[in-house]
Amino acid sequence: MKMHDKPTGSFVALITPMNEDGTIDISGFKNLIQFQQENGTSAVLIMGSTGEVSMLTTDEKKQIISETSKMKSEKIKIYFGCTGNNTESTIEMVKFAKNQGADGAIIAAPSYVCASRENIKDYVLEVCDSTDLPIGFYNNPPRINTDLHWNDLIEISKHPNMVVLKESTARVGQVAQMCLAKPDISIMCCCSPNLGLIVPTMSLGGHGTANMTGNIIPKELSIISKPWENYADATKFKDEYLKNLDILHFAYSSINPVPIKTLMRAIGLPAGPLRKPLKPISKASLNAGIELLSKLSLDKSYGYKINMNKVA
Repeated sequence: MKMHDKPTGSFVALITPMNEDGTIDISGFKNLIQFQQENGTSAVLIMGSTGEVSMLTTDEKKQIISETSKMKSEKIKIYFGCTGNNTESTIEMVKFAKNQGADGAIIAAPSYVCASRENIKDYVLEVCDSTDLPIGFYNNPPRINTDLHWNDLIEISKHPNMVVLKESTARVGQVAQMCLAKPDISIMCCCSPNLGLIVPTMSLGGHGTANMTGNIIPKELSIISKPWENYADATKFKDEYLKNLDILHFAYSSINPVPIKTLMRAIGLPAGPLRKPLKPISKASLNAGIELLSKLSLDKSYGYKINMNKVA
């Protein structure tokens, strides 16, 4: 039996809000976490790929963990992306997060290493052994060029500290095999409509989505991400998913988190500038995103205030 609670529903990967001088906006984090809590999000991931984590310094990462851990509440869990460039640095960051009061950590294979499946499976288990903290694994071959097979994932899911899988392949069959195995973890997927995993994941018994579009439409993603218990859940899912499909496509119209963070800055959410070399999407692309929000009256329901001067 697992020792830890497993996150379900909408697990939103937050952007990292920055001040105009490029420093970390800690008060912005507080506002974003509160915004997510008020709109049905069950957990947030801070310093995932959406949080520009690969461009943060070690000191910045530790500052973010220390400060945002203080923002925990009973209504929302706070996980941190703790992947380092090797096993030891990953363990160090996981232990730091644990000591600061994190609810959990998400890890992926170290980038640029291109390690074998066997190496990464051992890496995950070693990290899980290192400290008593809920751990999630992000199978994300497009970004790190390592892709675990469902047999590997089923094996690591047996570890008592492993609580969630986020799948970002485009293989529905992999998700199906995981759901068939019924491991004692939450099975989640990326919200990219191009990967096409949301519908099969939820229909096969998945437990939610680990998403980034919830940064701007958290209420809608909380409905899309609710595990199906009856036909009404499936119907609500279908309606909400199709209604917001164009926004999901917008979120993935350029490399994550460029479209989302550019739009958030323009509509008045704490965001700030992207860290170079990333640059905002074009004004034409941004206008398309704003038009989508207006078309669905999301600007009114969330009280977004458009300021195109905040794009550059």
